Amino acid sequence: MDGLGLNPPRGVHPVRRVGLTGGIGSGKSTVARYLVDAGALLVDTDAIARALTLPGGAALPALATEFGAGIIGPDGAMDRERMRALAFSEPEAKRRLERILHPMIGQMALQQADAGAGQVVVFDVPLLGESSPWRQRVDRLLVVDCSDDTQVARVMRRSGWSEDAVRRVIAHQTPRAARRAIGDAVIVNEGLSLAQLAAQVRALWALWNNQPH
Repeated sequence: MDGLGLNPPRGVHPVRRVGLTGGIGSGKSTVARYLVDAGALLVDTDAIARALTLPGGAALPALATEFGAGIIGPDGAMDRERMRALAFSEPEAKRRLERILHPMIGQMALQQADAGAGQVVVFDVPLLGESSPWRQRVDRLLVVDCSDDTQVARVMRRSGWSEDAVRRVIAHQTPRAARRAIGDAVIVNEGLSLAQLAAQVRALWALWNNQPH
């Protein structure tokens, strides 16, 4: 089934900060683009995380101390493939990485949001779950959802990853049911054209901003 689902509102008005989340291949980045088109300021936590781990990034000294100098690649950035392999093979390594990155990401994200005076701010947070501090930082949470098989097909098509690689990533993300349960709205991006997806985003934006649509 496709469509827009709304959970009972949390009574926050007006909506000034929106959390946006969804699994890999769900179409979350496309929804983010449509929200920006509607007038939102996008704060992309994935982009912040990448900036922190690029050559000269603020997180590199702490990463080298925690994981050893070998975690820094020849180009001076964090070796993402090595870190991904380590995180998949050792769950504690993922938690150690998050303890370093998450406070830095949160601080930079809020700084970026403060620059958007008067705008609705959308925080793109891929792994936002019930226990995430982001749940309390936003007025509404929008979840972009689709089936695991659709996620796999989309990621394989765009990245060339194997099916097994994509499914391993999905297995390490927040389960679909858990994401849907905490969302104030859920866009089921299954079988939708881009025009239909854009229309659902516009309708939700209008609803949350008390605008005609």
